[in-house]
Amino acid sequence: MDLGINGRKAIVNGGSAGMGKGTVRALAQEGVELFVSARGEERLAAACGEISGETGAQITPIVADHSTEEGRARILQACPAPDILVHTCSPPQVTGDFLDIDNADWQESLDITLLGPVQFMKAIIPGMVERRWGRIVNIGTAAAKYPTQIRILSGAPRAALTNYTVAVSKAVARHNVMINNILPGMFHTAGIEDNFNAMAADQGKSYDEVVQDFVKQFRIPAGKFGDADDLGKLTAVFCSEFANYLVGQSLAVDGGVTNSTF
Repeated sequence: MDLGINGRKAIVNGGSAGMGKGTVRALAQEGVELFVSARGEERLAAACGEISGETGAQITPIVADHSTEEGRARILQACPAPDILVHTCSPPQVTGDFLDIDNADWQESLDITLLGPVQFMKAIIPGMVERRWGRIVNIGTAAAKYPTQIRILSGAPRAALTNYTVAVSKAVARHNVMINNILPGMFHTAGIEDNFNAMAADQGKSYDEVVQDFVKQFRIPAGKFGDADDLGKLTAVFCSEFANYLVGQSLAVDGGVTNSTF
């Protein structure tokens, strides 16, 4: 299926692994020119090289921290007029007791999951409005919509980001600039694999066994974690020509954990 975005330019922040990398791959397959940022140079270069080799797409890696002014400036210098912005990041740490969260934890999370994306959108939306075409997708977390204590540092700031993006989406939709959110649950990503492999070592179990324990504990109807490349393809649809009537939506993609009637 042709998504109608061949030749468009896209920035993917946090695109060196996981759902960000899955999105880079899906957009590359559609002929999009990509500018991919991440903090780790080695993993970023490897991801961009791998996907470029698979698809033939033009991909520019940008080593930058998009939560900082310097990082955002570096990314926008490489691609000052993107048609598409996809924003994701490594999730903040899983928390136990909420009383153990200190101000430094909050500030770090706010910078990367809320303030950075807000500043980035402010920088690029006017150009999209002028050109009368734009797609912005924030990949957040289902915990933004359905709170849980272990995801407070991730869910609370991203709930604020979801609120902000939905409000802004209504102001720019008439200019064919569509802003939406995807709120994933548990997916096989590098971060999840690191955390669950550590738990597996502590418990004397395999990674798959620890995943299944989690699936049972949180009653995930799909009976598994999601695939990051699948999420990337879904994100690409949100970035497509066919998303021209999709305004301010926040889709939870979590294997059925948080279903509601509406």
